[in-house]
Amino acid sequence: MGAEGKRVIGRGTWIDMVAHRLIRRERELGRSLDLIRTESGFGASGIPHIGSMADAVRAYAVTLALRDMGYNSEMVLFCDDLDGLRKVPAGMPERLREELLRPVSHIEDPFGSYRSFAERMEEMLKSALDEAGIEYVFWSGREACRRGLMAEQARRILSQASRIGERIKEMTGQEKFTRVLPYFPICKGCGRIYTAEAYDFDPVRGKVRYRCVGVQLKSGWYPGCGYEGEADVSTDEGKLAWKVEFAARWAALDIRFEAYGKDIADSVRVNDWVSDEILGHPHPYHVRYEMFLDAVGRKISKSTGNVFTPQMWYRYASPQSLMLFLLKRGTRTRKVTPSAIPRMMEELDRLEEFYFRNRQSNDLKTAKLRGLYEYAHLLRVPDGPKRRVPYRLLLQLAQIAPQDRIEEFVLQRLQRYGYAVDEDARRRLYYAVNYLRDLGQREAAAPRVEVDPKVAEVMARVLEVIKSGAGPEEIQSAVFDVSRSMGVDPVVTFRTFYRVLLNRESGPRLGPYLHDLGAEYLERVLQPYLSVRPAG
Repeated sequence: MGAEGKRVIGRGTWIDMVAHRLIRRERELGRSLDLIRTESGFGASGIPHIGSMADAVRAYAVTLALRDMGYNSEMVLFCDDLDGLRKVPAGMPERLREELLRPVSHIEDPFGSYRSFAERMEEMLKSALDEAGIEYVFWSGREACRRGLMAEQARRILSQASRIGERIKEMTGQEKFTRVLPYFPICKGCGRIYTAEAYDFDPVRGKVRYRCVGVQLKSGWYPGCGYEGEADVSTDEGKLAWKVEFAARWAALDIRFEAYGKDIADSVRVNDWVSDEILGHPHPYHVRYEMFLDAVGRKISKSTGNVFTPQMWYRYASPQSLMLFLLKRGTRTRKVTPSAIPRMMEELDRLEEFYFRNRQSNDLKTAKLRGLYEYAHLLRVPDGPKRRVPYRLLLQLAQIAPQDRIEEFVLQRLQRYGYAVDEDARRRLYYAVNYLRDLGQREAAAPRVEVDPKVAEVMARVLEVIKSGAGPEEIQSAVFDVSRSMGVDPVVTFRTFYRVLLNRESGPRLGPYLHDLGAEYLERVLQPYLSVRPAG
């Protein structure tokens, strides 16, 4: 990074660095800085997942950084709802198989709540963004085509289709567009997209000629209906192919930033060239990121059923914890599993404590952590620190609570421990109860920590005191007495219990807390640590 990496830029995060470099590039290009648009694209052919959300969150974070620098910026959410349905997404009715290769905005919503399949998917993503407080300007691909938004760009691209086809072949090895135009008409005979090949373009009338001949996709061969006709490129009678469509909308909407996943890197390279050389619009500044993976390392996919949606996350944790998860690393591969949720809630709490404890320091590391906290809150941070109920404490109390009165039991314990039973505590309890009911106790375990063998022996002896039926104050005293008798600083014992049980350095008053958890629960949780006790 050179000199850039040695000083705090903006709020010190990768987001600020991207915004800084984007502005520097725009100045070099000599373009107007009156309005700087970022963009996130979404295909409405399947359920929007964490990866779909992440793309929009990254774009919006850059918009926030640009505004923070004093520039007018907005984020465009562009939905490709003329995309054809290639597979029946997991969880959707099998009758959708009859709709394969029809544009998703032409397919009825299988559950009847929305005007189309596409609108259901669009609203799922939009509601997730709305819940997080993310602002966007929404564009439907079908509406954009219907209104002729990219008509001029389509004409210029199709008029130079031969040159583009050769360039695509040179850059990616794909020969398809040396034979056909980079445009997918929606066949007026069968209503499908992709089965019809566009073979000629009339620039005067703005129409392509096509014939429905069939198409080979990964999922099999789809025969054509034989229909021959025309499609007007200034309407929604078809759409540009991905290899050129990004460029068309970048130019039409004057997009200056868009991130992309490595799975579409070839398409982006081609679109960059088309934007620069064919349309005369310098391509957007890019950030390339790795894909989100599931627990076993598979790519998160809308069609294979390993989708983790933003709505699922919101059932178990706060929108700010999801923002932190999505923004803490800009490019590296991330695994999305339920076990990430308690970690993110805890990390957000630690980050909040750090943020308000380090207001004066401005070294690079501190600025980066403070900036990350600010972006997780979309630059709308709380007025001051708050003593929040640890998420893992709520998971534990919900586990041991009588199942017919979980809320009453947990809230009583929180009051006994000195926590404020306010709206934040109740909301966190709602998250924790959902997490346990849906995902089970196994996922609620705290991360493994290192425990000194002597301290492990102290913990074992305290456990014996608990098993004997001791009360809260007796347990509290036992922690002190056993620690001192073993030559261990009681402070170390207290911290170790909290780290093992709550993954933090402090917590509720230990005696009452251990008494509430009970011997059976504690023996199960502490067992891995008791095995490191000194021999004899």
